[in-house]
Amino acid sequence: MCGIVGVVSHQPVNQLLYDALLLLQHRGQDAAGIATNHSSMFAMHKANGLVRDVFRTRNMRTLQGNSGIGHCRYPTAGSSSEEEAQPFYVNAPYGITLAHNGNLTNWEQLKQDMFKIDRRHINTDSDSEVLLNVLAHEIQKATTGISIDADTIFQAVAVLHRRVRGGYAAVAQIADVGLLAFRDPFGIRPLCLGKNETAQGTEYMVASESVALEGMGFRFVRDIAPGEAVFIDLEMNVHTRQCADNPTLNPCVFEFVYLARPDSVIDGASVYATRLKMGEYLAEKIKREFKDGEIDVVMPIPDSSRPAAIQLALALNVEYREGFIKNRYIGRTFIMPGQAARKKSVRQKLNAIASEFKDKVVLLVDDSIVRGTTSREIVQMAREAGAKKVIFASAAPPVIYPNVYGIDMPTRDELIAYGRSNEEVCREITADALVYQDIDALKRAIADVNPALQNFEASCFDGVYVTGDISKDYLDKLEYARHNPKAGKPEDAARTQLNLNLAATEG
Repeated sequence: MCGIVGVVSHQPVNQLLYDALLLLQHRGQDAAGIATNHSSMFAMHKANGLVRDVFRTRNMRTLQGNSGIGHCRYPTAGSSSEEEAQPFYVNAPYGITLAHNGNLTNWEQLKQDMFKIDRRHINTDSDSEVLLNVLAHEIQKATTGISIDADTIFQAVAVLHRRVRGGYAAVAQIADVGLLAFRDPFGIRPLCLGKNETAQGTEYMVASESVALEGMGFRFVRDIAPGEAVFIDLEMNVHTRQCADNPTLNPCVFEFVYLARPDSVIDGASVYATRLKMGEYLAEKIKREFKDGEIDVVMPIPDSSRPAAIQLALALNVEYREGFIKNRYIGRTFIMPGQAARKKSVRQKLNAIASEFKDKVVLLVDDSIVRGTTSREIVQMAREAGAKKVIFASAAPPVIYPNVYGIDMPTRDELIAYGRSNEEVCREITADALVYQDIDALKRAIADVNPALQNFEASCFDGVYVTGDISKDYLDKLEYARHNPKAGKPEDAARTQLNLNLAATEG
């Protein structure tokens, strides 16, 4: 999960991109970057850290131009090194910068192909750099003359969709040509288009979430369709084309559960409204499992579970209280790199109001339970604050499968629900009782808000990988690579063999 944004305007876009990234900061806190295009030249600045820490006045002054892209990173593939901060850049053809949200499931094979077949060098272990080089290579192959038009770009994206697997949404700038945005054929990662009418004319923005558009004064136009590419040229003409053979819409349910801001609308469904519905369906299950009057108070784990907790308390006719106060200056624990950092930050992030817990049976509501670190600490905090009994409810089903499309859940042994019954998970987090949302209820909560949404990417809950290329062997290799980061990579062996072959030929 990352945040991406692209802007084409009649005025400098550096401040616009900076402010938009602040609105998308929840999608990634590891690194940030901006690249602008001015007079056939790219200007770029990127580094590890929050948006507010990465950019200083001196950096902003160098980011000249009326078009640009921005990125805030949450690392999945690759590492947290500064070299892998985005956007990425290649100088041929024309010069292209790219920012990417998601994860390519075949990036290692593509990286080998880039070296052995396309003769392109990939300098990092980031799948985003691979995606950029695939795009650049296909644009170069599709171009016949000096100039480039929308048809050529769409032709390149169509080939890219056939080569690349996984979940991805991307924005790219082609120097002195225009801005390109495209979304994977399964519509897993979100991307939307907005416009703004100014005295100088119309300007356009694409972003991961509608909140970035609206917060910057742009009017939401529509979501970019699965497999679709949108190209905005230097004359502000908008070109669109479906570039995938058999696109289907399968939005990631975890966007609605946790990742997206509640004030965003993704694929026609209000994130806030879907979370309210999650609370309603969770309340129905709790009514079946607990007696009336057994629960004294309902409390959310701030912030993303709040809508579900409010609606749940209303449906149960139980008092709603804010028992935990959040420190706004601590990042989201789920997307912090490293288990130790997540565990340490829980008590720094939350503080319990003892009077709200004392001698009460408390129902704590969270959006989900992934590793269990946060849940265990929170249950212990509730007990220390005087709770008589702690019931834990998750607005999402048990997370028991790895996610390979851009969410940092790559290994099964990191998931607390993997290989454990609900009762065992309950003991692990030290709660008195545990209630999970049912998977059908979760999907129904989203479909209730937008009935047009019938298919979802919910692999971390149901183990169904919509791209059709994920096997047990693939997951095993992924886990081995994560646990053995210093092990040799396949492309290293391929490069060594190729060099030996060349040496033998020359000899």
